[in-house]
Amino acid sequence: MDKKTIAVLVPCYNEGLTIAKVVADFKEALPEATIYVYDNNSKDDTDKVALEAGAVVCYEYRQGKGNVIRSMFRDIDADCYIMIDGDDTYPADHAREIANLILENKADMVIGDRLSSTYFTENKRAFHNSGNKTVRFLINKLFKNNVKDIMTGYRGFNKEFVKTFPIQAKGFEIETEMTIHALDKNMRIREVPVDYRDRPNGSESKLNTISDGMKVMKTIFSLFKDYMPLKFFGMFSLLTLIISAILFIPIFIEFFQTGLVLRFPTLFVSLVFLLIAVFSFFTGVILDVVNKKNRQLYELMVTLNYKNIK
Repeated sequence: MDKKTIAVLVPCYNEGLTIAKVVADFKEALPEATIYVYDNNSKDDTDKVALEAGAVVCYEYRQGKGNVIRSMFRDIDADCYIMIDGDDTYPADHAREIANLILENKADMVIGDRLSSTYFTENKRAFHNSGNKTVRFLINKLFKNNVKDIMTGYRGFNKEFVKTFPIQAKGFEIETEMTIHALDKNMRIREVPVDYRDRPNGSESKLNTISDGMKVMKTIFSLFKDYMPLKFFGMFSLLTLIISAILFIPIFIEFFQTGLVLRFPTLFVSLVFLLIAVFSFFTGVILDVVNKKNRQLYELMVTLNYKNIK
């Protein structure tokens, strides 16, 4: 344990008001850790303040939290990684517990669970509260799990997770992508209830409730399609099959009663929906086979590179 290295990752955009306190708090909680602050085109001297506070300062010029995390994961080598926001909304009190779970090999990813703690009382943005609940409901239903906080920015990772996570997100949807990846790859997830406090006066959130909320929902939709294609295309196939049946049944009854087909356009549309249902179903089957093969290749890659990752 004494030889294990810890990296605290702090992606930042205009957090000059709070970053010094965040760095100082984590230095006190984890004195052996290296604090990395990646500045993402800040205009308020975030980098200078972080450097003076004792952090290692790097830069990511592609805008967006996902882009920053991608660079951090590629650049930094450690045995334990702790990701934290630079806005001082998460206290450092839980950092040691999160780090120990990773270093003692009890988890691949540790989630700092705000929603079971003070989030709903501290957060003053009502749409963010309902948005967190909606995302949590959808992810747990689709992936049959019970993760309590999907979008928290306070997490711990081991090296295996960091070096094998294929980041696609560019912005704040990165946390959702992390959670779905861990669930899909059957990784060990532990949750630690953490306190949450609202931003201090003068500090402004970078989140846009509507646009960022839509990005998260788009990410869920896209990852559901990518990770569970048979279920996704199967649901679409069932829907189009039902539409086809609704259109066809009156024509069939009419034909049974009169011996005539009087609504050929409706019959044609019904057959089109039937063909769509068939093609959609087999698309799901084929992509499901490809997806299973990708999972096998992922496991093989991790196994073959296990020593290098460790």
